[in-house]
Amino acid sequence: MKTECIADHVKLNGKIYPCTVSLAMDLIGGKWKAVILYHLKDTEKRYNELRKEVPHITEMTLSLQLKQLEKDGLVSRKVYGKKPPIKVIYSLTDFGKTFIPVLDTITIWGNQIASEKGEFVMDTI
Repeated sequence: MKTECIADHVKLNGKIYPCTVSLAMDLIGGKWKAVILYHLKDTEKRYNELRKEVPHITEMTLSLQLKQLEKDGLVSRKVYGKKPPIKVIYSLTDFGKTFIPVLDTITIWGNQIASEKGEFVMDTI
């Protein structure tokens, strides 16, 4: 029997899911979570660095997604200093790093789709 089928439901942090795919998608699903995790996979970043690397996300959405990723244990937020300007650094937790192989696979698949069915476009400024 498949692991994801050994029970009727899956429970994590008080939430009940119909299956493990639903649980995983709650943690990393949506338009921006995987993108944010991708930009943190190689190195820690400050909030403004993430904003520059993901220019189409609104500040409110980035902030909310980072809070959710932190709450779910995928991202760590470290604050340096007590008075403004404070320095806030985001990085993947050990749990977040377990998602890197999935990110790498998604990246390869996205590159393949862009190469075969679309195109890579450079911004001209």
